Amino acid sequence: MAKDLTTSEISRQNILNNPVALPRIREALEIKPLEFNGVLYVTKQMAADFYEVDIRTIENCLSANENELHRNGYKVLTGKELKEFKLHFDTEIDFGIKTVRLGIFDFRSFLNIGMLLTTSEKAKLVRSLMLDIVISVINEKSGGGTKYINRRDRNYVTSAIQEENYHRKLTDAIRDYVDGHKIYKYPTIIDMIYKAVFCEKAKEYKKLLELSEKDNLRRTLYAEVLVAVSAFENQVAETIRAKAKEVGTVTVEEVGQFVKDLAAMPFVKPILEDARTKMASRDFALRDVYHDNIAEYLKAVSPEEYEKFIGSQSVDFDHLLDENKAVLDRLKQ
Repeated sequence: MAKDLTTSEISRQNILNNPVALPRIREALEIKPLEFNGVLYVTKQMAADFYEVDIRTIENCLSANENELHRNGYKVLTGKELKEFKLHFDTEIDFGIKTVRLGIFDFRSFLNIGMLLTTSEKAKLVRSLMLDIVISVINEKSGGGTKYINRRDRNYVTSAIQEENYHRKLTDAIRDYVDGHKIYKYPTIIDMIYKAVFCEKAKEYKKLLELSEKDNLRRTLYAEVLVAVSAFENQVAETIRAKAKEVGTVTVEEVGQFVKDLAAMPFVKPILEDARTKMASRDFALRDVYHDNIAEYLKAVSPEEYEKFIGSQSVDFDHLLDENKAVLDRLKQ
């Protein structure tokens, strides 16, 4: 989906939190920031010159978005810190004798204000460049496609195998104790669980991720979502078995009530909220997929999460499998 950085704070923050894309963006922009105490800064006048707007436009944008820009690195120098800054760049910049406050942007807040300037054609070009670089970086790090970017999390493999074991436990319980034809009862109950966990049936989820009929939906889920699914599968399987001991077999409708009751339990709420937040936020940032049903859980992806999937903490899935074959074999048992 097309992302309008001027209107979406989450989209802006996703770029500013991306430690892999930011250096690429820095290289692509023709700007010479000021380095002070190991940090790159841009003055308000430098920002105005770069984005080809009047400094009053920069100041108006600052006033309208003060909290966001301060959160992302904009600061106002006064007193001793201002004196040190002026002395450091005394031969490069004429600060004026009467300057007692000086607003400066670090690189993140400099990009941030460029995302907010709606009247600047230069800022519009920079926004387009940023989005292109982010897409390029994610595709490069994920091997050209984001369908299985979830597998770059080193926690994915153990979560997937554990979920596979719980899934088998559930399908065995459905086979042995739930009335109905297998063509109907299996997908119906799985859909109930998916609906409870991330508010989408399998068909809806597959459509959003453009998965084929042959694609295994569970192989695209993040580790934390798999944990939530596992918890549901395990408890539903146990409930089916316990109920069947009393009455012999249960209906699909009764299983649906088991799922609803489980979803309503207070101790389950944090698990569901975490799974929905991870799915909504990561899919939006990493796969460019918007889940309307869980939009209320959408948040910006943290720098640590970017490192997990496309940065220094990410892993090559096939290489990880080879390195941990013995461990994986034990987990399967």
